[in-house]
Amino acid sequence: MTHDLNIYTSNRLEILARELARIVLQPLPSPIAPEIIVVQSRGMQRWISMELARHNGICANCLFLFPNALLQLLFKRLLPDLPDQSLFDPDALTFRIMKILPGCLHRPGFESLQHYLDDDADNLKLFQISEKIAYLFDQYLIFRPEMIFGWEKGRQSYWQAQLWRLLVNATEPAHRARLRQDLFDKIKNKTQSMENFPPRVSIFGISYLPWFHLEVFVAISRLTQANLFMMNPCKEHWADIVSNTQIKKIHQKYQDISNKDAELHLDKGNTLLASMGALGRDFFEMISGLDGRIYEKYEDPGGRDVLAGIQSDILYLRDRGIPDDGDILNSGELENSARTRLNHRQLPPDTDSSIQVHSCHSPMREIEVLHDNLLAMFEQDPQLKPQDIIVMTPDIESYGPYIQAVFDAQIDAALRIPFSIADMGVRKASHGIDGFFSILDLANSRFSVPSILALLEVPGIKEKFNLSAADIEIAERWIQATNIRWGIDAQHRSRLGLPPFAENTWRAGIERLLLGYALPGNNQRMFSGILPYDHIEGSEAKSIGKFLEFIDRLFNVVNAMQQKSTLKDWHTMLVDILEQFFASNEELEREMEVLRRRLDDLSGIQDVSGFNTAIEIEVVRSYLDSLLKQEDFGTGFITTGVTFCAMLPMRSIPFKVICLVGMNSDTFPRESKTLGFDLMAQKPKIGDRSRRYDDKYLFLEALISARDKLYLSYVGQSIQDNSPAPPSVLVSELLDYISAAFGFSSEKLITRHRLQAFSPAYFSKESDLFSYSAENFAAVQSRRDLQDSKPLISAALPEPSLEWKNVDIDTLCTFISNPAKFFLEKRLGIYLTKTDAVSEEKENFSLSGLDKYILGQDLVNSRVSGTTLEDCLAVQRAGGRLPHGNVGELVYNEMSVDAEIFVRKIKDHTKSEPLEAFKVDLEIAEFHLTGRISGIHADALIRANYTSEKPKYLLNTWIYHLVLCALDEDKYPGSSLLLCKDSVNEFERVSNSTDIIEYLLSLYWQGMSEPLPFFPESSFEYAKRVLIKKQAESVALRAAQQKWLGNDFARGESEDPYYNLCFRGIDPFNEAFQNIAVSIAAPLLNHCTEMID
Repeated sequence: MTHDLNIYTSNRLEILARELARIVLQPLPSPIAPEIIVVQSRGMQRWISMELARHNGICANCLFLFPNALLQLLFKRLLPDLPDQSLFDPDALTFRIMKILPGCLHRPGFESLQHYLDDDADNLKLFQISEKIAYLFDQYLIFRPEMIFGWEKGRQSYWQAQLWRLLVNATEPAHRARLRQDLFDKIKNKTQSMENFPPRVSIFGISYLPWFHLEVFVAISRLTQANLFMMNPCKEHWADIVSNTQIKKIHQKYQDISNKDAELHLDKGNTLLASMGALGRDFFEMISGLDGRIYEKYEDPGGRDVLAGIQSDILYLRDRGIPDDGDILNSGELENSARTRLNHRQLPPDTDSSIQVHSCHSPMREIEVLHDNLLAMFEQDPQLKPQDIIVMTPDIESYGPYIQAVFDAQIDAALRIPFSIADMGVRKASHGIDGFFSILDLANSRFSVPSILALLEVPGIKEKFNLSAADIEIAERWIQATNIRWGIDAQHRSRLGLPPFAENTWRAGIERLLLGYALPGNNQRMFSGILPYDHIEGSEAKSIGKFLEFIDRLFNVVNAMQQKSTLKDWHTMLVDILEQFFASNEELEREMEVLRRRLDDLSGIQDVSGFNTAIEIEVVRSYLDSLLKQEDFGTGFITTGVTFCAMLPMRSIPFKVICLVGMNSDTFPRESKTLGFDLMAQKPKIGDRSRRYDDKYLFLEALISARDKLYLSYVGQSIQDNSPAPPSVLVSELLDYISAAFGFSSEKLITRHRLQAFSPAYFSKESDLFSYSAENFAAVQSRRDLQDSKPLISAALPEPSLEWKNVDIDTLCTFISNPAKFFLEKRLGIYLTKTDAVSEEKENFSLSGLDKYILGQDLVNSRVSGTTLEDCLAVQRAGGRLPHGNVGELVYNEMSVDAEIFVRKIKDHTKSEPLEAFKVDLEIAEFHLTGRISGIHADALIRANYTSEKPKYLLNTWIYHLVLCALDEDKYPGSSLLLCKDSVNEFERVSNSTDIIEYLLSLYWQGMSEPLPFFPESSFEYAKRVLIKKQAESVALRAAQQKWLGNDFARGESEDPYYNLCFRGIDPFNEAFQNIAVSIAAPLLNHCTEMID
């Protein structure tokens, strides 16, 4: 086998794969020796494996390595005793710097670091700066090895040089730069045996290699066959081309030269290649100086469409947008001149869709639009398969949830597109790992309710504690009812530097739960300063046990994490957290194995680095987080579905359709963030990495690698005001090129989408927009139906079953308070108001209107029953209902004064002790009326509402009064009182109470079959105007309509969603409304007298 360097270049990766397959067929000297193939990503590894199998029938015994892994293998062959983990690996280097750096801060030159670390109480800053320095040192070893060697010889006194010398003096400097030099020396002196080296090494599909790696590759070609496969977008010499930006800078520098482009030999060849290809240009310039055999395998893409035409232009280094005289056209001339200048070529039609650009309002809309366009592509090309499509985005973790939401939500099998997501970080991809970090985050957190409830939703934790959805729902109800907000207890709050109040903490709430289960207190009676929570049913005992076991373990873990520990001790504790909180099943273990490996690194890194100092959990958490940010599960790339993945360098794999989403001006190309003390950034050299150049070349590779279509999308319209936003500068450059080369207007190339997926424009024949969504079409139809003002039901429903004629008094009151809501919920099962408990995170600093009403009513009830104000305050504090400290006491005192006034009002109208509550059991017509009446005194039935008078309170008291009159019992009074804050109303005995109840029950029965046009506020306003003020019906109706619509100060009943739905397209103020309003209100008003308060 020959020992030489072979360089294969092509504009098609498929051709390079074919050449590699041909080489792999040539047997190696040893049948057990692996075929070493160096790639830059797992995606490329999978693709080349499939290509080798396709060409050769099988892909076996191939060892795929990343470039650094190849170096490690070669160094290991050089020094068999070389440890697997070097003292100069970034992880070990980080902790070695942490160990050394504090002792250096007093030295000259370290002043800035000393200032930075002045307030570093938990050593987190020390870790972070050490991590960054270690990263920089690792980069210096690759990109500035000569500088490192100079430091080791004592050159320079800069603080980084001093620190490096301390690191290398502590040990044998077996870092990569030194090992590489030793390798060169042995190869040069021929002291390195060929037997120790792999017989063949191939580097495939890597668009860029640092000179550090490239020199090693060239050096080993003296001992082994070295094959370099590179995708080159251009077959011509393009090392000297310059971009428009560079040309402008040169023009400014040489203003005294008249014909600058000619005299300075400025040639931009192809504007896209010149602008986006800087990374490849520099790399190919390095390659051109190598002594090796070059094999060029180029293929003309043709010019069948815009995409192929651009690829062809780049291949042959031509630019259709530049006239023959070389002058650059302005934007106004581009479209008019392009077709004239290119009339000798066959231009693509105006309907060409090989390059598409879509502007949307949000990432979610981008994915919805993408889904529809993929469906259109499948429809247009029956040969296209999901695995022929790749979708890349600069931020896969942000787009991942939207992708899953859209592509998983398709109910219709015909619209379901198989897909997979690659490159998601393990924290985003694994609920278990994310849950583990959430537990670590509790160490110095407020221990808020939402953070704990989020943990309960982690599948592995739910399984470990055997928690069902019902258990979690019950726990959330308990948390809300006991007013838990945040903080373990008063001591925990104090540790956070906050006032040590026990109210609204977890301990306070749990004590209420436990005491309430054992010793009910009717929500008023306290025991040892604890207010029992009474509403735990016997069947919920198991739920509380499981929930409390989970919370207790969390308390213990949080307390344990307050102590400093060594890396090894943290390893033991964190592994214990896994055992305590996560179930052990096959699926979860596959995910957690990645985490376990990283936890094991904690012990190993202590041994390697010698860092034995006890550190805080924040440092360990930060270290683990940085490790796992580099990890993914290595799955999801090139499966049987559409591949979604991150835009990573060296991902030039060809696909029929390549989609780039998230091409926003502020996110792509991404900017390189350099440290202020980065010596490479201060004096850059050719070959240094640049995130911006990486992204530009990645975009160019995507353009070259798309075989049929290139699909681009970006957030180009504001979701707030629809204002336009520009796309990535790279998209703009591509659009400008297309406009100049093919005569297409840039604006015509952009499809601007609507804010909502259910916009009528997607289902209109007059629009170019389209959608395959049946649900969105149904939504459009529904909106049209609403615009057509069709009523909810066109005819009354059949009567309900007879069991509904068994009516409780409270049920009748509920019905009459809102008949529309009763009809929708009880008859149709439609619930328009959210009733789920939403747990609060923050304690009350003030009380809402509803909170004040509830507190006031509790105060009134407690005072009427004889409880002192001091005891009431203690109960409210124990229940966590008041703001903390003096604020809560001030609020309470203010409300208690108001409540005392109302209590005196109640006592003034209560002349006797209450009678025993009466159980109602009446047969009225076809109805069976049941219930219980309390608050009966010798002289009157007393109803007290600590609020302003409203028609619904009058109606409720009226119904109870009617029932009391219908009992016809001498021991019960014939009058009733409704006490409100602003009024006292007395109801006198009603002789025909049974008839009135029968009428109300008949309305109830009618309201079970159709919405009843009765609205307490509006109906009473109309009735009062007609019956009391004797106004004309038209005047009364206008007044009722004002109540219905509301004003700037008060909401109208029309805003009630139940009324809105039931009476859409219907004038609610019809004859039935008038008749029902008068029929209900007339007897009430006739028997009701407002007393002077």
